Amino acid sequence: MKENRIKDFSMFLITAVLCGLMLMTPAAGFGAGKTIVIGGSLPLTGAYAETGQWIEKGMRFWADEINTKGGLLGRPVEFKIYDDQSDVGKAVTFAEKVITVDKADLLFGGYPGTAARAVMPVAEKHKYVYVSMGGHMKSFLQGYTYSFGAPPLMGEWWYEGFFQWLATVPAEKRPQKAAVYTINNPVGLSLIDSIDRWTKKLNIKIVINEKYNAPLADATALIVKAKQSQCDILFANGFFPDGVTMMKAAKALDYNPKAIVQGIGSVVPAWVKELGKDGDYVFSGTVLSGQLKYPGNDKLNAYVKKTYNLNEYPLYFGFGYAWMQTLEQAVTGAKTLEQTKIRDWLKKNEVNTIAGSLTFDERGLPAPINFGTQLINGKVELISPKNIQTREPVYPKPAWEK
Repeated sequence: MKENRIKDFSMFLITAVLCGLMLMTPAAGFGAGKTIVIGGSLPLTGAYAETGQWIEKGMRFWADEINTKGGLLGRPVEFKIYDDQSDVGKAVTFAEKVITVDKADLLFGGYPGTAARAVMPVAEKHKYVYVSMGGHMKSFLQGYTYSFGAPPLMGEWWYEGFFQWLATVPAEKRPQKAAVYTINNPVGLSLIDSIDRWTKKLNIKIVINEKYNAPLADATALIVKAKQSQCDILFANGFFPDGVTMMKAAKALDYNPKAIVQGIGSVVPAWVKELGKDGDYVFSGTVLSGQLKYPGNDKLNAYVKKTYNLNEYPLYFGFGYAWMQTLEQAVTGAKTLEQTKIRDWLKKNEVNTIAGSLTFDERGLPAPINFGTQLINGKVELISPKNIQTREPVYPKPAWEK
């Protein structure tokens, strides 16, 4: 009896130890470390939700992909995402919370540029690497050393591809008078730089140059003024909601300039859903495209085709994925989650992304990137430079369909 009790107790101890070891054993495919938490905020509701939600989708696709491969530094990754409701102040508050309260291991990039611009000094203060679109050129001239645009969304570069194409149009066929309407925030204002330079170069006279505040409830007065002034090119320097408002007013008033150039909104899928054929022929720009022959683009296109029934990944899906690609390579290259070592690795090395190979200058910027686009038959086509052109641009703009 005594021997049996000793034997039973010994078996109990062995079983307990084995169970304990099993509980301590990391999940298959991962190392012994705990989950890596990547935190930040996105505009999942509010004015910029349409684009913010696509960024989140791109980030989550990256996370699923890397976890399937065994994680980052052999550890699983997960996101802690706050909804900043398209409010810059909340974006700053959540960045502070992620760093000081949640103690996240890494910080992810936010949107729009106004939010990124406000979060960059927070990242610098706490010495956290911040890979995002940035807040346009001014934000990269503040001496921050922990912020990188990979790729950035630079308003100062956004229309370069369009203007380079327009320069190939014979002078007598180019627009002569421009109406420029700009959303009154750093994103919109950054677009003015290229407009000022190129309209002078191409002898296009800016007849109207006005700013407006968001939300733009009605664009009737703006379009009436442009039509009465016989402006044959319209620059609608804004986001998705105000861009749609501008287009609806232009059709309602039968204002049909030779070219309409729109800031950010026309390259998101919701543009076509909202406007249908009325959204066609708008020029814009991009730094990312699933039509570019960079490694990884085919894979992303296949995923969004299967998941969202889209032939090409949306721009902001690509942004979310590319920023995480960059952060992944920096952490892997530095072999640590120590922020300063991650930063220093990025400053000295090249990253390979769906936006191509990128290296960063002292500002945290790669070399200028921009491709001219035009929406044709509901699809964002590349029109410039010539060597990557997917369609000849439609110019001048056809009349509105009745």
